[in-house]
Amino acid sequence: MFKVLETYIEKVIQGFNEIPPSRTAKLREVARYIKEEARKPGSVKLNFICTHNSRRSHLAQIWTSTAADYYGIRNLETFSGGTEATAFNPRAVAAIERAGFQVENPGGENPKYKVRSGKNSKPMTCFSKTFDDPSNPSKDFAAIMTCSDADQNCPFIPGATFRASLPYRDPKESDGTAQEAQIYDERCQQIAAEMFYIMSQVNSDGKS
Repeated sequence: MFKVLETYIEKVIQGFNEIPPSRTAKLREVARYIKEEARKPGSVKLNFICTHNSRRSHLAQIWTSTAADYYGIRNLETFSGGTEATAFNPRAVAAIERAGFQVENPGGENPKYKVRSGKNSKPMTCFSKTFDDPSNPSKDFAAIMTCSDADQNCPFIPGATFRASLPYRDPKESDGTAQEAQIYDERCQQIAAEMFYIMSQVNSDGKS
């Protein structure tokens, strides 16, 4: 793992006690689902869903995959999607780069970014798509709603065996302002902390 990212993660873990109790209760529900599904054959699949699949859902997918690797949880796959496809927003991409990931941008209208957490790590391919895109699971997966709009507009996600609402405030509201980078970094860190908290609970020997 890249050193800058390792240092970032250490700070994220130290901040678990700053997560509000109302949120940790929801995060533990997701952890319990993962633990239960992990007892079954095959991998546990999590699909993070927001409206445009451009910011929050990508951050959640990337951080959950990274947290699973960090805690040695091998039978978990992460995905993301939206109610419509746009592109992985460059401001969110810049936030994960500042956190310590290395990102390769092949260019294009909807680039298929390659995101790496370490020199020898398998890259994550991140691009905007709908939640029912063929590259996403069609059955036996958890739908994790990362924005209230998608949660309200998609009351039913076909194929999902579990659904959780973990909405995050959209950093898009800061676009074009002097606080843009700060807001994106704050949202990136918040999502990182909560996804690492979930995986720490999955990794624990006690009850999550």
